[in-house]
Amino acid sequence: MSTNARDIKQALHALADQLPEDATWQDVLYEAYVRQSIEAGLSEARRGEFAGDDEVKAAFAKWGVQVEAEMD
Repeated sequence: MSTNARDIKQALHALADQLPEDATWQDVLYEAYVRQSIEAGLSEARRGEFAGDDEVKAAFAKWGVQVEAEMD
């Protein structure tokens, strides 16, 4: 078994321990999806794959959101 698979199984066990007793399969899937999305985002950030200020402002402008303060 690969280290990655072992990590996933350990995370799944930890997730099961943290869920409430009345958790549904939908709860399990949601929590797993959220965790995977966060981990993917953190990996991208570590590789420097994130949007710059101008890209964020342009995306907000497309959605009709005005950026009030300067982004540091």
